[in-house]
This record gives sequence, structure tokens and C-alpha cells, in this order.
Amino acid sequence: MTLAEIRALIETDIKAVDQLILTRLASDVVLVNQIGHYIINSGGKRLRPLLVLLSARACGYQGTDHQLMAAVIEFIHTSTLLHDDVVDESDTRRGNKTANEVWGNAASVLVGDFLYSRSFEMMVEPGVLKIMQVMAEATNVIAEGEVLQLLNCHDADTTKERYMEVIHRKTAKLFEAATQMGPILAEKPELEAAFIAYGRHLGAAFQLIDDALDYTGNEAELGKNIGDDLAEGKPTLPLIYSLKNGTPEEQSIIRRAIESEGVALLEEVTAIIKGSGAIAYTEEIAQQEAELAKQALAPLVDSELKQALCALADLAVNRTH
Repeated sequence: MTLAEIRALIETDIKAVDQLILTRLASDVVLVNQIGHYIINSGGKRLRPLLVLLSARACGYQGTDHQLMAAVIEFIHTSTLLHDDVVDESDTRRGNKTANEVWGNAASVLVGDFLYSRSFEMMVEPGVLKIMQVMAEATNVIAEGEVLQLLNCHDADTTKERYMEVIHRKTAKLFEAATQMGPILAEKPELEAAFIAYGRHLGAAFQLIDDALDYTGNEAELGKNIGDDLAEGKPTLPLIYSLKNGTPEEQSIIRRAIESEGVALLEEVTAIIKGSGAIAYTEEIAQQEAELAKQALAPLVDSELKQALCALADLAVNRTH
């Protein structure tokens, strides 16, 4: 099942979410509108809101609050992107200049704050306390993940365990919250654990592939510079694996790249990574996570929507951008 076929299953919901995003993004402050629309309309995959919609429908939900929560999830994700780009000093995202490159760091951070606060304003509307609890915890965990990643930057001694903790907090947690919305809204608490596990493993698989693509992808397809992680001193799994398994000379190069020299050593580091089997190893771990995601859905009655959720796990690891 392709992504287009998956989206076709819930086309009406997707259109409703797109309209909600445009409506709820509105502000009396012109700059908020400009930056919000700039990043929301910059060509993202909209995978997280898609997960909310699919999970709710797969659980048999018949209302419309899942559309609202899909927009909430997208706003939270967008706010983290605005903040991330400032922290990482990024100048390109999705093939466009980042908001901070166009309007400056201060405006980007403050509009990110606006999107956070607007999302909390919206998530109150369904009147479901559990939704507030899940989303409040998720945003807190994501913030902690950002700080942990910051602590790992330029630290060549970062372990695989520390790296995995960061991606579970920073990326997988929002996937987890998105998929948990389905059983909460459908009032099927017996399915919550399954959807939490599905989202967690899917998010991990997605991030692992992202980190591999930072060394193997095509800049035009990725919409960002190859080697961004290295430039920021982020010890992702391909680097961690290569550092552990390389020759003393290779280990020295990678250590220098992580600690201080960054993209100046990109060519050498990329060659080491490709020669060490690190990409295949990272892809293998991602595939394991994708399989765990699909297995987590075992309690869910088989349907086309369940098949779509499983297909998303496969698509997460079999992609080039």
C-alpha cells in the first residue's frame, strides 16, 4: 500500500484537518501568520496527523474530534521544528530557508511558543481529561529529549543506549501520543497499550532512517544539507557504530569530527561510515523497530485501516527522504 493509497482512505478527514490548520493558525499579529503559514505550508509529510486520523478510524471512532487532535499534533510538531532550527542554527529545511534564517531567531522561538499555546487551547475542546494528560506529558518528554540531545552534542563517548533514549523522547514520544489519540477518542482503553507501542516503535524506526539518510541521502530529496548532524556534533547511530568498530585511525577521525571539526571531515567520515557497515546496521535496527510496531497492532481487528498502519511502518524504513 502506497502513501497515496493510505491517504485516500481518509481523504475527507485530511481535507478537514488542512482547513482546521489554516483556520486555527490565524492571529491578529501579522508576523505570527507569516511565519506560521511559511512553515506549515513548506511541504512536510504530515505523518503525525495522519497517524491520529488512521488510529481513530481503525478503532471505530465516528466523530470529528480526531481532526482537531490531528491539527494539534501538527502544531506541536511545527513548534518543535521552529525551536530545533534555532538550537541547531539550521538554514535549510524541506528545501526552503528556515524561518529563523528569514525572520531571525527571536521571531521563530516566539511563534513556536504561539503554536504550543494554541495547540493547548485547542486540545481542551474535546473535554477529555486523558487527552490533556497525554499531550502535557508528551510535550514535557519532548523538551527533555531536546535537552538530552544537547548534552550529547560533541560527546564522542555517547553510547547507543543514550542515543536511543534521545530518539524515544525527542521523536517517538509524539508519534506515541498521536496514535494513542485513537483509542482514547474511541473510548477503547483496552487498545491504548497496543497503540502506544505501535507509535513508539514507528517513531524510533522513522528517526533511525532519518539519521542514516543524513549520510546517504540526496540533498534535493531530503530538503536539507547532507551532514547536518555531523555539523551539529550529533553522535547518531551510524557514527556510534563506526566509532566502535573502526580502526584506531578511523576512530580518531570520527572523534575529531564529533568533538570539533564537523563537516570539515564529512567526506572522510562518510567513507568510514559506508565502509564499516554502519548504514546497514542502522537500517537493520530500524527494520526491527518497524516489525515491533506492526506486531503491537495484533489486538486490533483486521481491516483496511489496520493494513494501512502496518504499511506506514514499512514505508518509514523503505524511503529515500
